[in-house]
Amino acid sequence: MGRAVKDAKLDKRDARLKLAVQKEPYWRLISEGAHLGYYRGTRVGKWVARYKAPGTKGGYAKRTLGEADDIRDADGDTILTFRQADDAARRWFAEKERGDIIPVGPFTVSDALDDYEKAFKARKGEIPTDLRSRIDEIIKPTLGHHEVAKLTKDIVGDWHNARATSPAKLRSRKGSEKQNERAADDKESLRKRRSTANRDLTVLKAALNLAAETRDWLPVAAWSKVKAFEGVDVAKRRYLNDDEARRLVNGSDPEFRPMVRAALLTGGRYGELRHAQVKDYDRQSRTVFLVETKNAVPRPAYLDDDGVAMIEQAIAGKKPSDFIFMRPDGTQWQKSQQQRRMEDAFDRAKVDKTTFHDLRRSYGARLARSGVPMAVIAEAMGHKDERITRKHYAHLAPSYVSETVREALSGLGIVDKTNVTRIAG
Repeated sequence: MGRAVKDAKLDKRDARLKLAVQKEPYWRLISEGAHLGYYRGTRVGKWVARYKAPGTKGGYAKRTLGEADDIRDADGDTILTFRQADDAARRWFAEKERGDIIPVGPFTVSDALDDYEKAFKARKGEIPTDLRSRIDEIIKPTLGHHEVAKLTKDIVGDWHNARATSPAKLRSRKGSEKQNERAADDKESLRKRRSTANRDLTVLKAALNLAAETRDWLPVAAWSKVKAFEGVDVAKRRYLNDDEARRLVNGSDPEFRPMVRAALLTGGRYGELRHAQVKDYDRQSRTVFLVETKNAVPRPAYLDDDGVAMIEQAIAGKKPSDFIFMRPDGTQWQKSQQQRRMEDAFDRAKVDKTTFHDLRRSYGARLARSGVPMAVIAEAMGHKDERITRKHYAHLAPSYVSETVREALSGLGIVDKTNVTRIAG
């Protein structure tokens, strides 16, 4: 394989940091068919290698060797200097020359999604349920068989548009797996479908962009030029007031009532609450640790006196490994089993129908109305960014702006208050 090469652009940290960020690695020829590459990303640089036996047809076999020592000092394992990356590449090339080449077949969208899941788990741990469902139930069945190298803007764009116009689905009343399609012909339904399609597209692009980091032949423009629908992600404004919350609890089926109470008192999502176990409750700190969260980042739910009483009643006689909230037959609540029960509860409570997730929003709204700082609400609800919290709840919180505006507007005297009557709904 010869001596180690020198490259003024790659072998020095200062020189690498001056390189422009680009999708394709900076390649350095080692020998015929063997290259060492440096991928310059926006945050970190990586060492990659590619190999193709001389005289053969087809694409290169590629491998990521490790992170470059641009920011952190090399450890010889996951963070490598230029010389260490050169040595690692040469060892890999030698394996290939000995006949250890693994046949490289078509690289499909399913393969890219599998790699994305592995990388996600390595960085953040367990994959959230909604992300796994989006990959396994939405993207793979329709796009999984496509070779990434043969993707076009039309293929990705048509799929994105189809997702935006496909009807929502509704489970049948008796819990059957059969689903009934629900037309999405009004503006709000269309907005929701477009918003969902955008989230699907985000996951697809993330997987394909990760794949393209070390595969310079992939047609990045095929998906990068497909744009998300604009103006469809608006803050939800449905919050239950205290009276509606009490009526909803009373209107819920006794078997499902603990879940409704828990959502209103903890701000927990349905998936988080149905996975909570007795061992996750800490009596001394008055918290329930929610492990199966949307972002795969566990967080504590802080309990008031009502919350503590609720949990104590729910765990009486149970083992640490039991679920806190269980069905009457002792089994775990399953995905989507809340939908019909929530609709029935709203009917009995005579409250406008919404979703189980609105119980979580009502929790956040109640904190905001009480003057709790946005940063605290964000922490309590597990938001990644305080901007998300402000988007949904800032308008509800007492503020200098709201009080100043009201004070400045008062005194015009154009409404005869004696004629104003309250009409009960």
